[in-house]
Amino acid sequence: MRSRFVSSEISFASVFADAGADYEKLREISDDLVPFGKHAGIEITEVGPDRAVAEIPGKPHQANHLGTVHAGALFLAADIAGAAAFVGAAAPVLSNVDILVLRNAGASFRKPATGRIRAIATVDEREMRRVLAADGAQRFDLDGKAQLFDSAGVMVAKFTFEYVCTMV
Repeated sequence: MRSRFVSSEISFASVFADAGADYEKLREISDDLVPFGKHAGIEITEVGPDRAVAEIPGKPHQANHLGTVHAGALFLAADIAGAAAFVGAAAPVLSNVDILVLRNAGASFRKPATGRIRAIATVDEREMRRVLAADGAQRFDLDGKAQLFDSAGVMVAKFTFEYVCTMV
C-alpha cells in the first residue's frame, strides 16, 4: 500500500485536509500514513482529542530472540501513537500544521512484553493550548508520552517524546 505522504512536497495539512474533527477519519488516515508501521503490523485503534492508542498484535515476526516483543516494535508503536495523539489534539487546526517531527525520545523498558501490546499516548495539554491558539506561521516545541501495556494491564514500557511543530 502506498502512503498518502509520499514526498516532502506534500504538507502535513494536505494529508488531513478532508478529515476535519472526524476522529474516526483521522484514525484511518493516521493508520495509513506510515508505511513502515503497516509493514510491522502496528495498528492505530483510537484517536481522540485527549489520547491515541496503537496496538502491536504480538505476532512471531515482532518478537526478539527471547520470544518477547522486540524493543523496536515497542518504540514504533509508541512513536505512532504519539503522533496520532498530536493529530487528535490538533484536529481543529490541522489545516494550519505544516510539519510535526520527532526531535528526541526516551525509553524505559519495565517488564518483558508478551502478546498484544497497547501503546496509549498523550501530548502535553498546556503546550497544545498554545498550538491551538496559534495565529499565523509559528514554531512550537511540545512534549508527549506513551505508556505501553500488555493484555493483563501491566505496564511494560514508557516513552517520552519531544516534537517540533510548525504552523503556516
